[in-house]
Amino acid sequence: MSQSAQSEPERVEPGRLPARALAAVLAGRSAAWLSRRLGRGRGTTVGGHVARVIDPDLLARLTRGHQVVLVSGTNGKSTTARLTAEALGGAGTVGLNRGGANMTEGIVLAAAAGRRARRFVFEVDESYLGRIAAQTTPSVLALLNLSRDQLDRVSEVARVAARWRADVAGLPSTTVVLANADDPLVAWAAEPAERTGSVLWLAPGGSAFRGDATLCPRCHALLTLEETGWSCTGCGVRRPEPVLWLDETGARHRDGRHWALPDTLPGRVNRANAMTALAVALVAGVDPDQALRRMSLVEAVDGRYERWALLGRQVRLLLAKNPAGWAELLDMLDPDAAVVVAVNARAADGRDTSWLWDVDFERLAGRAVGVSGDRRADVAVRLEVAEVDVRVCADIAETLAALPAGRVDIAANYTAMQDLRAVLEAGTRLPGRGGEDVG
Repeated sequence: MSQSAQSEPERVEPGRLPARALAAVLAGRSAAWLSRRLGRGRGTTVGGHVARVIDPDLLARLTRGHQVVLVSGTNGKSTTARLTAEALGGAGTVGLNRGGANMTEGIVLAAAAGRRARRFVFEVDESYLGRIAAQTTPSVLALLNLSRDQLDRVSEVARVAARWRADVAGLPSTTVVLANADDPLVAWAAEPAERTGSVLWLAPGGSAFRGDATLCPRCHALLTLEETGWSCTGCGVRRPEPVLWLDETGARHRDGRHWALPDTLPGRVNRANAMTALAVALVAGVDPDQALRRMSLVEAVDGRYERWALLGRQVRLLLAKNPAGWAELLDMLDPDAAVVVAVNARAADGRDTSWLWDVDFERLAGRAVGVSGDRRADVAVRLEVAEVDVRVCADIAETLAALPAGRVDIAANYTAMQDLRAVLEAGTRLPGRGGEDVG
């Protein structure tokens, strides 16, 4: 281990940095700006890398003395982190990493940008949770869910759960772990925190996709999955009793309190995300009614759920990148809208698209469906097997032109959504926001 990793970073007041750290921040910002200027991307990775080369302790230095909340999971971490940041005070008082920059470099750059904030909320890639926690000593850690995603990069979900379990075991007892009791893998991963009394169990409801939670992570016997919980047929372990859970009208606390949750973001899964953000606010001592009012202002997250006017169509953007995400998204689709499935398989998406065969695309039968993206041929084959009448097109403009006029839901994975937003925001060939064609 390097000397810098062993040393205790100098404690500084929020907004004040020693010379080396300040130089790292300025160099990182400059590198990120140059990357954007040259059209090489958003610059979060290179900017964070440059900053860390100059000051390897920069993240620990920037976050020391602040309240830090980490949010991780296969799905929902961007939305939950955004809702949490709003719940805790919003822009100006809470630093937040945006746009999926959830690995070390992106988090460093976000911490530098928000160094005058009183709190930080970081969404963290599942594989980076331990190293980010070690550098930030979080006050709260929210563990959302675990399912199959990017097998070529992240590895099998059981191995991710094992890493999380080790990460949780290494946390100080002062870190409050908010864990999804309805996900057997998360419950097992969070178990070490239960021994120290620092875990609070949440029950957001079982995922619509349960293909990765069939065996007990403790003894590998079959799990019995029910609407109200789960249990193991071998060792007898069962769902922990939650402190906060979803019911049909909102979030209910075991002490009898009840809160209606914002409905500005669609779908059951976003009610679950809002409940987790509310739980963080309760732990942080924020008035829950104020937190909920601020959360209700969030109508889109990094492009998700944004609405645009494109070529005479009313378009809504949705993110879907794995079977669990698609299982929730299928319930969000406008029943009267045409659907576009846009899938890439670049490094940020994962090269493996075998997950397409675990999605219930049969539910799209009878609808007008178009496909786009780098792997449109793969998607088209899957949809043909599902007996979905599909239009295969080279780009989004051609795809929309092949679909009926009216409402269109575009379900894109990570880089496909980035591509689409870049074209939309350029305002050249395709239209922009506000319901008027500007192209």
